[in-house]
Amino acid sequence: MITDPRALRLERLPGQPGAGPEEALVLHFPSDVGYADSAVDLLARHCYPDADPGRQALFRLRVALAEAVANAIQCGNGADPSKFVHVQAELFHDRIRLAVTDEGPGFDPTAVPDPRDPDLLESPCGRGLFIIRHLAEHVEFNEKGNTIWMTLLRW
Repeated sequence: MITDPRALRLERLPGQPGAGPEEALVLHFPSDVGYADSAVDLLARHCYPDADPGRQALFRLRVALAEAVANAIQCGNGADPSKFVHVQAELFHDRIRLAVTDEGPGFDPTAVPDPRDPDLLESPCGRGLFIIRHLAEHVEFNEKGNTIWMTLLRW
């Protein structure tokens, strides 16, 4: 856990009602696992500021975001605290679109092995992405492979 709560600053961007998200939230923080839980907590709270999303929707958001942030810190940025993780949440009436970007070289998501393969059960590789793909309604990556977009139902 981070000791200085001022280290995380959430930026709110105005939305484009009718043409896009109602609001966007942006958060940047160093690639240090000590920031991960606080970042996920902060974003989850602000994705549902005036409503109770229900246990399942909140669980899906928190776990998918935590896995993506952990992958960005550890795999993408190599846990280098001089590099940053960038998170954006676009809030629509019925869904949330999360983008998590790292400053690493990227990867080919199609080359990630299935962690259910009996030969890979002891390997940590691919588990986070497997979980994300099962929790989110839609998952996609940029061409470089350093940004993941996850769309989750909001309610």
